[in-house]
Amino acid sequence: MLKMTDTNSQLTVEDIEHFEKESNIQLTSKYKNFLLKWNGGYIEPHLFNISDKQGISGMNIFYGIGDIEDDLLEVIDDLDGRLPDGFISIGDDPNGNQICLGTLQPHYDHIYFWDHENESDLDEPDMSNMYFLASNIWEFLDGLYEDESDEDEV
Repeated sequence: MLKMTDTNSQLTVEDIEHFEKESNIQLTSKYKNFLLKWNGGYIEPHLFNISDKQGISGMNIFYGIGDIEDDLLEVIDDLDGRLPDGFISIGDDPNGNQICLGTLQPHYDHIYFWDHENESDLDEPDMSNMYFLASNIWEFLDGLYEDESDEDEV
């Protein structure tokens, strides 16, 4: 069962519409529902598989909307020009890598892992450091798990 802690103040549909207008980004309906339910925070369980080659990572925090420390709009501004077109970061892992949402086709609604250590040196960001995680935010959340070896230690 998912548990979100340290969530931000509850959003309204109007808050999200204002965010979309201010950022000029159309959020996906599934992600909007996620924001309406939690508006960011820390989640348990938190581990996820990136790929067979990349291994495992963990969610640090999901960003939220509002006058908060981990403000989604500030993160979008900070990463402008670093992520491929049609992606926004919706959270990060403990190492500063980003969990991204596709906002344009062909990646619309999909969740990707952006590895900042393998960021392209090209003028335009590409998909070389992006790893597909899930078809949407809810599928991503359903795939989160805890490290069972921690539970076995006494």
